[in-house]
Amino acid sequence: MKKVFAALIFFCLTVFSFAQDLPKQRRVNICASLHSYDMNPHTAAFTAEAQLFTGLYEGLFSYDPVNLAPLPAICSSYKISRDKKRWTFSLRNDAKFSDGTLITAKDVKNSWISLLETANAPFASLLDCIEGASDFRNGKISAQDVRIDARDDFTVVVHLTEPAGHLPKILCHHAFSVVSENKNAYSGAFALESYDGNEILIKKNEFYWDSENVKIPEIKISLSDDYSENSHKFNNGEIDWIMGNAEAAKIIDKSKLLIGTEFGTVYFFFKKQDNVWAKKEFRDALLEAIPYDKLREKFNIKAETFIYPLPGYPEVAGISDYDENDALKMMNEARQKNGIPQEEKLPLIFAATGDGYLSECANILKNAWEPLGVDFKIQTTTFDRYNASIPSWKADLFYYSWIGDFADPLAFLELFRGNSSLNVSGFKNETYDSLLQEASRIDNISERYKLMAQAEQILLDESVLIPVSHPVSAHLVNTDEIGGWKINGLDIHPLKYLYIKLAPFSKVPNLVCY
Repeated sequence: MKKVFAALIFFCLTVFSFAQDLPKQRRVNICASLHSYDMNPHTAAFTAEAQLFTGLYEGLFSYDPVNLAPLPAICSSYKISRDKKRWTFSLRNDAKFSDGTLITAKDVKNSWISLLETANAPFASLLDCIEGASDFRNGKISAQDVRIDARDDFTVVVHLTEPAGHLPKILCHHAFSVVSENKNAYSGAFALESYDGNEILIKKNEFYWDSENVKIPEIKISLSDDYSENSHKFNNGEIDWIMGNAEAAKIIDKSKLLIGTEFGTVYFFFKKQDNVWAKKEFRDALLEAIPYDKLREKFNIKAETFIYPLPGYPEVAGISDYDENDALKMMNEARQKNGIPQEEKLPLIFAATGDGYLSECANILKNAWEPLGVDFKIQTTTFDRYNASIPSWKADLFYYSWIGDFADPLAFLELFRGNSSLNVSGFKNETYDSLLQEASRIDNISERYKLMAQAEQILLDESVLIPVSHPVSAHLVNTDEIGGWKINGLDIHPLKYLYIKLAPFSKVPNLVCY
């Protein structure tokens, strides 16, 4: 998922036991950065929506709040055929939308078909493992030819092109949630009460299948980039959880600052255009010239590879070495090979926002590449329009901050698969795609990871992307009162598990001067 570029000034159990009597539950107050929320789970792609949708929507599986492993949600159980290509999901017979309508197998099928036929649905291609999904998504066949079958009211049968042991991980994502035909009905633990651009209010879905274990009656999410005011409200107890948009220096109790590493990567990538940068030898010369120590110096966790290292994932050769003289030699050889005079300037357009860090990066890249005869130009747009503009933007180099949507290398590698709906770079490589397809057939994690590491190495060797950093998450959470909140690698905190664990105590006087 795409991470909102928030300018941070500061850097369990699966099922919670409520054996003890809890105090009276109240509204949880959250503060998030200003952001125009896409309320359609099929098209939403930012972490802000992903966090909200853990409360509003649910699919066959949902995230474990600690390790984010898939937990049965609307699906009560499933079985896999001997050839591992037919999955049969049994649905709960008590799952309902927030309007009281029963959730059936037909709703699951219709939701996924709707996702596949939505032109700008970024995660739709993750269902390409289903027979007919890719062809239907690309307008080659009709919906009835997609092998998603509603056998009866509570049984969904899916036929795959290849075995896909990671399917439950994928189906935790909000894009694959069950969506009602009634736009005001929700399948998750909460239902949207109101959203006015500055505040989101969601209330408990009394028809939710697990409503007995949902303790919070409602959640208010205030949208504000006033870091000082947000900090003041947190100190006063008016806000329970701030999603990064605060000033650490003004927080009285620093123990409430919770920092974790994210399964994500900040990087630059080349978008394929009809120019010299579509050729590997020219990109190789550019990457050889970049002073990576300067480019990455402001980050705590510097990235030389694309995928954040997972336990058991093989080591790949990253990008860190550079040499100005070698870069110039490589560029001269590329020019000679392609019949381009040494004195001819090579235009390169960098697509950016007005972010200060990107301006710094632009200067670093410009200074590194101009000696190679590169005419480095910058084009900008507003932050809100940046990601949506990439497909049609005739620029060569882009910036991305990506958080994996599930704890698997595929969450990153899908971004560069040739036929992926997430692929905005235009990169296509048959060997790369074949490695991903072969990996999907393998159950053994170690063997699967080896193939995916080979695919990642192709990306790095092709000089398609420039890794910069692995981001960190920073939250302020009043853990004295709020239970059910845990740090995890995807920085997704399912809202259904939140609860008030202590009766409110007398508020500490705000001793910080503003």
